[in-house]
Amino acid sequence: MSTIQHSRRDFLKQSALIGGGLFLGFDLFSAQKFKAVAADLAIDGNFDFNAYLAINTDGTATIFSPNPEVGQGVKTSFPMTVAEELDFDWTKVKVVQAPLDTDKYERQVAGGSRSTPHSWQRLRQAGATARRMLLDAAAQRWGVDVSECSTENGVVKHPDGRRLGYGELAADAAKLTPPKDVPLKDRKDFKIIGGFVRGVDNPAILTGKPLFGLDFYREGMLTAVIQRPPAFGQKLKSFDATAAKAMPGIVDVVSFKNKVAVVGKSTWEVMQARKAVKMEWEKEAELESSSDHDRLFTQLMAGNTAEVKRKDGDPDAAFAAAAKIVEAEFECPFLSHAPMEPMNFFADVQPGKVELVGPVQVPQSARDQVAKLLDIPVEQITLELTRIGGGFGRRLRPDFVLEAAELSSLVKAPVKVIWSREDDMTGGIYRPAVRYRFRAALDKAGNLTGYQLRGVGINAGNPTRENNFPSGAVPNVLVEAVEHKSPITTGPWRAPITNFLAGAEQSFLDEVAEAAGKDPVTMRLELFKKAKETPVGEKLDYEPERFIKVIELAAEKSGWFKKRKKGVHLGFSVYYSHLSYVAQVAEIVMTKRKPVLRKVYCSVDCGILVNQSGALNQVVGSIVDGLGHAMYGQLTFKDGVTEQNNFHTYRLIRMNEIPEVEVYFVDNGIDPTGLGEPALPPLSGAVANALYKATGKRFRKQPFTADNGAILERLL
Repeated sequence: MSTIQHSRRDFLKQSALIGGGLFLGFDLFSAQKFKAVAADLAIDGNFDFNAYLAINTDGTATIFSPNPEVGQGVKTSFPMTVAEELDFDWTKVKVVQAPLDTDKYERQVAGGSRSTPHSWQRLRQAGATARRMLLDAAAQRWGVDVSECSTENGVVKHPDGRRLGYGELAADAAKLTPPKDVPLKDRKDFKIIGGFVRGVDNPAILTGKPLFGLDFYREGMLTAVIQRPPAFGQKLKSFDATAAKAMPGIVDVVSFKNKVAVVGKSTWEVMQARKAVKMEWEKEAELESSSDHDRLFTQLMAGNTAEVKRKDGDPDAAFAAAAKIVEAEFECPFLSHAPMEPMNFFADVQPGKVELVGPVQVPQSARDQVAKLLDIPVEQITLELTRIGGGFGRRLRPDFVLEAAELSSLVKAPVKVIWSREDDMTGGIYRPAVRYRFRAALDKAGNLTGYQLRGVGINAGNPTRENNFPSGAVPNVLVEAVEHKSPITTGPWRAPITNFLAGAEQSFLDEVAEAAGKDPVTMRLELFKKAKETPVGEKLDYEPERFIKVIELAAEKSGWFKKRKKGVHLGFSVYYSHLSYVAQVAEIVMTKRKPVLRKVYCSVDCGILVNQSGALNQVVGSIVDGLGHAMYGQLTFKDGVTEQNNFHTYRLIRMNEIPEVEVYFVDNGIDPTGLGEPALPPLSGAVANALYKATGKRFRKQPFTADNGAILERLL
């Protein structure tokens, strides 16, 4: 095993690569299904392929990226993967966002950190197959055996000095039958994969080019804002739009699905007119407050309605025989996704044809739901993807797409629906609020003999990960889950469930280690070695050996076992999610009796790095996001209404509050696993554990500043 090291400062200093012929389509259902098309055809997105690789006669290449780009970097990393196996000059590659096409692509989704793991082999095979076809075309033209030919940066070469560019060979290659089972490169020969490549959209973003959904404009389109129920549990009783309809630029005011939409010629005009609509709402369900949620958590935690998710051994007997029992509860609030680009979408519903354009993480689901809503065949709907200005799971729910489609069908015109920041913050969909109770049984020698977890969530489904650690490492385990159904709408939030479960679990394990008289890292290593050598139970989602590697790496780089200066305190955390392993150490320094978070050390096992720049960006971004929400983020409710509606009341982390971050990647040659989410879950545990060492106080409730803001006055 070797490691790849980065710091946030290194990342900022990196220089980056910039970025008719042969059209090769490849089926993401089967890496062996290919089709070549005549060289002089233009790229128009209508060929019967799943994804496209175009090699143009001028020696350039166009690579279509099928998955939504939400900042995770797939619009860059996918083409890099194809270009690597193609052996092409990356500076001559143009990247284009592909539209939704379920005939040509599989899993056109941005979610679950699964895009790269799912497509890794398929993308490589597509590039390798195109390269082989170009080699065959050159060999035929020269009358030599293909084994005598080689490629380099978009050129086929022969030992006698003959050279042909891919563009010169594209027409001949297009006439060949694509071969099967083409060998892939050995990773030691990679030239593009594993390098620092800047995002292909960076120049356009920096110069303000129209890329995002909010940038989209169609001549003649209308703009709409929608008033949704102001409280969860309310429904529309009546409305009077007389004054609003008389205002400048307003075309119509209509109601649908318990909502009122104001449609007009500009964003400003419809936002002003919405204020003039008189609306009356009535109660439809219980209008819940945060005080109600606190009471429900207490009742459900103590009740007998929990569902058993996992049971190993005899937990009751283990606790009855325990020399010491450790118990603690942890709680997190609802959170907004708060993307910088609020929800928006364009729809043009016409007889026999629907056009959809905008930022959504699940384009196929959005299209299918629109088809059902409008009762039309999916074949009549097209959906084009814009770049997404932040999603974090919010755009996995395409409610805003359905709003645009239904509104367009009602007003008989193309419409772009725009949510304001307040709409976005108050209209759902949120990270569920959850409470956990942990119990640990220790024998006289300080060994962990029993472990219990009960998770209670509000619209959280199963708020546990029962097959994750410490299951498998403890002989007697009981994991239970309880859910309260609420009118408050919730959904996936970056690293669903684990975004808080990890920090709570890792904080609790530090409490267990203290009660056992053991070093926290040493205790975890002991447990993982038990899980490796004598695993308990039949199903485990993790590999203990990979856990051990990242733990040892983070401990080494942070100097965990070395003597530290007085006033320097380290907190440890490690977690597995989205097929990846992340260990983190938070370093807090006491300055004038106040804790200051100076640095975060992070080790990551996510397999092969496609793009070091993108990988570092995702890890550091996850750490910053996790830290900010652990410290500040919360949504509270009063009679069904959120008490925070914009960034003046919903606190986000600020640029000058970001600590130094050092990132180390385990270089083990394993195929890539998830990376957009795994570095977020363990962060809060590392910080909480360091804070305990620095202040003597346990931080079991998020946000930490609400738990004890005075202590954290100077943390960041």
